[in-house]
Amino acid sequence: MTAFVATAGAAVAITAALAGCASSGGTSESTSPTGSATAGALPPVIVDLGDADGTTVEVALGNSIDLVGDDEHSTAWTADIADPSIVEFVAGHDDGSAQFNPGLTATAVGETEVSLSNDDSGDEVAFTVVVTE
Repeated sequence: MTAFVATAGAAVAITAALAGCASSGGTSESTSPTGSATAGALPPVIVDLGDADGTTVEVALGNSIDLVGDDEHSTAWTADIADPSIVEFVAGHDDGSAQFNPGLTATAVGETEVSLSNDDSGDEVAFTVVVTE
């Protein structure tokens, strides 16, 4: 009986822990072309490169934007940032065991235009980033 209670208790604890990681059904973090993440959302803000062109992405100071949607050429993206004091580009890379997406880190409150280009694929994406407190 004690083993059953301990096992049941462990199952409840694991279920509660997993539920804490699951989506709460709230607003998405700028996965649509017209959406923007709420400033209070936990990092990172996920932005699909295929949907980002012409949009505005909102991110809280100190948080990051994960640029997804290009698994084949993710390491070839470069950025031209109008005001590099507001966001900093982090290039995608492959360390041999995992591939990491390119992204942006919010370093100061403000608004800036970001133009991304990929010489390997020929793709270009431009959007506005608004960094809030």
